[in-house]
Amino acid sequence: MHVFIVGYGDVGGRVARAWLARGARVTAMVRDRDRVAETRAAGVEPVVADLDDIWSLRRLSVSGTLLYYFAPPSSGGDNDLRMRCFTDALRAGDTPQRCVLISTTGVYGDCRGDWIDETKPPRPATSRSRRRLDAERVLQAWGRRKVVPVIVLRVAGIYGPGHWPLRRLQDRQPVVREGDCPYTNRIHVDDLVAVCLAAGERGEAGAVYNVCDGKPSTMTAYFNAVADALHLQRPPVITLEQAKSRLSPGMLDYLSESRRLRNDRMVDELGVELRYPDLDAALRALRPEQGG
Repeated sequence: MHVFIVGYGDVGGRVARAWLARGARVTAMVRDRDRVAETRAAGVEPVVADLDDIWSLRRLSVSGTLLYYFAPPSSGGDNDLRMRCFTDALRAGDTPQRCVLISTTGVYGDCRGDWIDETKPPRPATSRSRRRLDAERVLQAWGRRKVVPVIVLRVAGIYGPGHWPLRRLQDRQPVVREGDCPYTNRIHVDDLVAVCLAAGERGEAGAVYNVCDGKPSTMTAYFNAVADALHLQRPPVITLEQAKSRLSPGMLDYLSESRRLRNDRMVDELGVELRYPDLDAALRALRPEQGG
């Protein structure tokens, strides 16, 4: 097995380690030459290239690999120019065995708290989510042309080691009062890695999977529960109107959308048994020093 990772960040590094532990060969695309030595030390073969520079991508060879695309989209507009650059740069005949793309549940837009599954038509309301949906469609179209199976993982909010909101809680950043706060969905980072491996092995060609624990709650309830588990003060509470002038644009985007996601397809088709089926299970295993 040869695994190729585009987007070698935290999740990419975790997936790389998981495949290395299974005896796979792993290659990762890195943008900065400063990361070459670090990547090699981890047992991963580095390839220096930049998704914003199509000429640098022409040195890539993904033929016969299990390709993971974890890179974030380009920074503006409604189209993901990075995905377009990547697929345009791959040479004819240089095709992977299959592709797994991380996208976002944000492509569904605001569902007013309704329960939804993958049959819900995407209606992204923010430019960031529209770029994610564009990346899905570009890669899926490329996969159909090249006869390469493409599996899309629409991932909910990631939490767990390295992803707990410790700094936000320590800085006493406010949350919106419970009655005004929309539903949101989550997945523990360890379970996300397990889903990525399962998708690479068993994902259906052309399939889209909601990646979440199936136990949504409000963001306010999440912050309060984490604060309690880490023995920190709960964050101050403000109204939704006050939030418009006090919270970041990214957080306001989250607050403008409410949905509850089903994960039946992920569980049934990928055969994933979640280590953390809900937030409480993760918090019971949490030690204060893991909060960062």
